[in-house]
Amino acid sequence: MAQTSKDFHEILNKELSIQISLSGLSFCILQKDSNSIEALKDINFGKRLNHIELLERVKTEFNSNSELNQEFSNVTVIHDNDLSNFVPTPFFNEDHLSDYLKFNTKILKSDFIATDEVALNDSKNIYVPFVNINNYIYDTFGEFTFKHISTILVETILQMEKNSEIPKIFINVKELHFEMTVVNKGKLILYNTFEYQTKEDFIYYILFTAEQLELNPESFELILTGNIDKHDERYVIAHKYIQFVSFGKRNDTFKYKLEAQPNTNYSDFVILNSF
Repeated sequence: MAQTSKDFHEILNKELSIQISLSGLSFCILQKDSNSIEALKDINFGKRLNHIELLERVKTEFNSNSELNQEFSNVTVIHDNDLSNFVPTPFFNEDHLSDYLKFNTKILKSDFIATDEVALNDSKNIYVPFVNINNYIYDTFGEFTFKHISTILVETILQMEKNSEIPKIFINVKELHFEMTVVNKGKLILYNTFEYQTKEDFIYYILFTAEQLELNPESFELILTGNIDKHDERYVIAHKYIQFVSFGKRNDTFKYKLEAQPNTNYSDFVILNSF
């Protein structure tokens, strides 16, 4: 069957965003012409894989999901790991990339280190991407863009909170880890990633960080995004110890196909803010 110019135009205006961690992956397809989300899937591995296992699992998911076997005008990969650090631009020196990471992450001399620019915070985000995943995506699609998850989170939250006067802790919840972003008066105070297994671990890391930052659980706001709802035990225990707990909102303007509906207006927070 001959491909019409309309069909070709639609292909060229489809964008793919893929978020990858050692414990899961998500992907989302945006049709730019209609501003509609055609596919949105979240795949939980159930455990943390090593880098070799991760690549094999990614290949399996690509082979089993027909939505991924098409051409895209733009592909973005979001690396979701704890190998990152923000450095103020005035102090940034490209000759010392490993020095910015070696004190709080385990890196090897052979690790490739990348940087994202965070204009809203006048900083550089230094991180180690999953290089084997990048190589596979390049072999599959050709040129693509990649970022660290913390870049998207910090940029999105700072934009949302630019006029806020209240200290807030944002928690982006995953099954085995969460990202924490602390802001006050439109400024980034802290970003970190925590692995946890129980609801007690979950609330401990939040309360401990709040204590170190001298934030009162009766005054700061805790904003939750990601894989959580009001019936979740993590929400229940958070509400027990913190007075102001609520769910975030993406504020996107996308249309969603019936089969690509997000669970809530705060789930898939990162990947839907990556376009």
